[in-house]
Amino acid sequence: MPEINFPKMVKIRQKFEAPVIKDLKGELSKEVAKSKLKERIKPGDSVAITAGSRGISHIAEITAALVKEVKDLGGNPFIVPAMGSHGGATAEGQVAVLKSYGITESSIGAPIRSSMEVVKIGEIREGVPVLMDKIAFNSDAIIAVNRVKPHTSFRGAVESGLMKMLSIGLGKHAGACLVHSFGSPGLREMVPQAARIILKKAKVVLGIAILENAYDQTAKIVAVEPEDFEKVEPGLLEEAGQLMPRLPFDEIDLLIVDEIGKNISGTGMDTNIIGRLMIRGEKEFEKPKIDKIIVLEVTPESHGNAIGVGLADITVKRLVDKIDYHATYTNVLTSGFLIRANIPLTFNTDKEAVATALGTFIRIESAKVRVVRIKNTLALEKVYISEVLLKEAEKREDLEIIGELKEMLFDSAGNLWGGDYV
Repeated sequence: MPEINFPKMVKIRQKFEAPVIKDLKGELSKEVAKSKLKERIKPGDSVAITAGSRGISHIAEITAALVKEVKDLGGNPFIVPAMGSHGGATAEGQVAVLKSYGITESSIGAPIRSSMEVVKIGEIREGVPVLMDKIAFNSDAIIAVNRVKPHTSFRGAVESGLMKMLSIGLGKHAGACLVHSFGSPGLREMVPQAARIILKKAKVVLGIAILENAYDQTAKIVAVEPEDFEKVEPGLLEEAGQLMPRLPFDEIDLLIVDEIGKNISGTGMDTNIIGRLMIRGEKEFEKPKIDKIIVLEVTPESHGNAIGVGLADITVKRLVDKIDYHATYTNVLTSGFLIRANIPLTFNTDKEAVATALGTFIRIESAKVRVVRIKNTLALEKVYISEVLLKEAEKREDLEIIGELKEMLFDSAGNLWGGDYV
């Protein structure tokens, strides 16, 4: 391998259009007041509020505010983990996931009732049952809470949102496995089909849809009547897609991702951001086009679930050493997209990993490789770009150069200097 000259890097800021809600509690209260919730629950009713495994901004605050709204109407709210197979597909593991997001019984003012037990409430077609969390099904009312955004594994009229929360989140491990077993086409068709049956058979009384902007802030909260889920979600999905962040360039030779994690994306890193779906039979993204991806860490909030590492080309030993194989395999086997848990080429240090990646661009001088470094696929306001991209960035009104060109630095252990993303 020829001598590697690591490119100099500079920090830039991306400028996104980003509406944001300043008063979360006030906005939620306003939306609930406009809804028919007060007509749908009676004093003393047990009200199951869903809480998923995604890293939704301010989710603990939003959940606590919703608990208070239900109490003010005389209901007895409780939280039910609605996260399919996540948390190692155990009741205790799912409570631990919620705790990592700040959702505890004391913080939100309501009990958490976690179980993996499901009941069959109908069939999509012969031999394909619709399964649902038993505790939620037996409650007097259910409020579905979820972020609406483009899914990381399929395209459809409804993707990640309220209907998916019903069909997969409340389906627990058994229901999630069943829906995912049909692959991307099954997800596209069965998520809405299963949700329709749940809306018909279970006591769903409201949906709280959350949209986030490119800075991972709450942009919109919408109370949706259950009979309107399927009608309203497509519009919210389109709006959410327009609010998503993006990488600063569509053509990238090497993307360095400091961390992947379940609190960042259901697939560890968002496939919509990196432009890699990697599902047989599904069309890949037209952009961005990224030649090589390196991932360096898995977040503590992931509890060792390193799903998404297989979307990268190269990783390092310190990430691999943190993998909880039971949690990761449970998640990936449920999804059915096994390649996403494959361990890529693994090196002892970041320096070895980056040098190897740069060395693969045989026809490009290593110092001129188009490199972008990000903290994760959720935090994309401030990123690092290599020197060869600087002239392009200087011509763009949506990009601001906020740092100076510096050498790519590694410590004595060969680990890449921790990026300053603030």
